[in-house]
Amino acid sequence: MEKFVIVGGNRLKGTIKANGSKNASLPILAATLLTGGVCTVHQVPRLKDIMVMQELLAYLGAKVNFEGHTMTVDCSNVQPQEISEDIMRKMRASNLVLGPILGRFGNVKISHPGGCNIGSRPMNLHLKGLVSMGAEISEKFGYITAEASQLVGTVIHLDVPSVGATENLIMAGILANGTTVIRNAAKEPEIVDFQNFLNAMGAKVVGAGTDVIRIEGVKELGSVTHTVIPDRIEAGTHMIAGAVTRGDVTVSNVIPEHLDPLIYKLREAGVLVEVGDDWVRVQSNGTLKAVDIKTMPYPGFPTDMQSQMMALMTIAEGTSVISETIFENRFKHVPEFRRMGADIRLEGHTAIIKGVSRLSGACVEATDLRAGAALILAALAGEDGTVLSNIEHIDRGYERIEKRYNSLGARIIRVNS
Repeated sequence: MEKFVIVGGNRLKGTIKANGSKNASLPILAATLLTGGVCTVHQVPRLKDIMVMQELLAYLGAKVNFEGHTMTVDCSNVQPQEISEDIMRKMRASNLVLGPILGRFGNVKISHPGGCNIGSRPMNLHLKGLVSMGAEISEKFGYITAEASQLVGTVIHLDVPSVGATENLIMAGILANGTTVIRNAAKEPEIVDFQNFLNAMGAKVVGAGTDVIRIEGVKELGSVTHTVIPDRIEAGTHMIAGAVTRGDVTVSNVIPEHLDPLIYKLREAGVLVEVGDDWVRVQSNGTLKAVDIKTMPYPGFPTDMQSQMMALMTIAEGTSVISETIFENRFKHVPEFRRMGADIRLEGHTAIIKGVSRLSGACVEATDLRAGAALILAALAGEDGTVLSNIEHIDRGYERIEKRYNSLGARIIRVNS
């Protein structure tokens, strides 16, 4: 097991480039299963979750080549087969193979997926949608089996705008007979990028970015070359790294409008944010001000930025209130912040944070991906040294974050336990 040893107190300064989006890359790579052609995807981040998807595609018979940040996938020899728990439990997004395999081959059997334990993320929305398209679903001994000689387009109304269910049902509708309409669909930018990728392969999908997505079934898809959009969550984490260290950090390779909710809150907190065509610059020299936050589906404040923003609020002047409306277990980082001297009180799904003048170093644990990133931010702002364990969570979503922050002036060392 590896750990980070972090010496806080250094002001970060310089430019850091955001990588391609993890949450866009994963469904795009799963969608390569829909075609017998060759798909080349640029700006794919080299993350543990991406490596798991690469392993999963290879397990199914795909030829995968991953060099630098470009992945080439040839699914011409893919065959449906039972996907074991060993692979599925490594990553939540492994469930995204359900829709494309069922749509292309008519049958699929997968184990229930794993992922961060941040709250209930059931498969029921995915399965209800597939059943309405004519699939027969059975669940036994931790496995999901789905069969359909031919999926048929229909109107699906999601109970909540689930990103994963939206993506899976889009893929199921690509090769279905007729038109599929998904209402109350998720509207995240990653789904717009996903639509662009699919349409470049020959799919007919419209409406991504709105709450109604329409998919007209086609007979087959072809080859494609695509560049993934920048990762807005990674970019946002870098922005807060600049703010929490009272530094001067420019984040390049971003789509600024994807960061609007965070930019608004940072400015409200007294941080200077300058916005360019494909970059943002964060400067913070004065006192940080407490702000209130409520996580919401896009275009609201993202739940994936909640813990990082809480790290900033622990040293802001005044009292801030953060309400988590997406996942019920997404405050597991609070006890770790308290170890570092933060003053946080929990009331149900609400955290009340009274800012302190300084955090202190401590031995803390990353409980999930975004909590791990937030603890790095807190440690950078703290006094003395912090030892952060369970950093394998962080490697799932951030590519060698210690090297990149060290280039800005941080002092982070990766060590073996």
